Amino acid sequence: MEEYISQILNLTIEYAPKLALAIITLILGLWAIKLVEKILEKTLIASKTDKTLIPFLKSLTSWILKILLFISVASMVGIATTSFVAVLGAAGLAVGLALQGSLSNFAGGVLLLIFRPYKIGDLIETQGHVGKVKEIQIFNTILTTYQNKTIIIPNSVISSNSITNISGNGTLRVDMEIGISYESDIDKAKEVILNTVAKNENVLKDPQCIVGVNALADSSVNLLVLPWCNTENYWDVYFGLREEIKKALDANKITIPFPQRDVHIINS
Repeated sequence: MEEYISQILNLTIEYAPKLALAIITLILGLWAIKLVEKILEKTLIASKTDKTLIPFLKSLTSWILKILLFISVASMVGIATTSFVAVLGAAGLAVGLALQGSLSNFAGGVLLLIFRPYKIGDLIETQGHVGKVKEIQIFNTILTTYQNKTIIIPNSVISSNSITNISGNGTLRVDMEIGISYESDIDKAKEVILNTVAKNENVLKDPQCIVGVNALADSSVNLLVLPWCNTENYWDVYFGLREEIKKALDANKITIPFPQRDVHIINS
């Protein structure tokens, strides 16, 4: 019994300082890594690095430094670095198989940064979600929707499926259909709509707005109105211009019909 106690005391005396030093090193190392991340971010911003690359490089650097830190801490407590690396190598295959999704997400993130289908700030549609790109991380892309919701989508899913970059060209066409009654003058209605569009400060002069007959429906002649605007003004034009067109048509006695049924009673 005394022999076991003596061995425990000897081990404690031998490893306690190393363990304490390893814990201190781990704490200070993690703090230093956060500091390096902040310095790296400021340096990249100051050097005018593309905003899309900054979160990716920051996240990648953090992971590499943390792995090196954990290897160093392990060696401090007596685990041979060569043995530790060998264990990591032996476990690499199993870990790789277990983390296939994460590795494919990393590869997807690299592909997105290489081919650049979108960048931070772009409005995109992918996987049934529409939102502004907030960050492109090493595993995920983070979107912010118009409702201020945060959508996190794995990079592998995005890189292997269709992506619609809504704001990529800087301008958008706002398609809207306006119905007028069959009794209304089509040329007059088109003139009123074009004049209303021309007065809207958010609508671009070039390309010019087009107004044409889109359909002869059951109870209306449907006019297709196609104004253009800058991406950031899309919703202002989408909602505001519709209201302005409605008021202008009303002021010019042009009727916008609604579904109704005429019932004729015949007395026999």
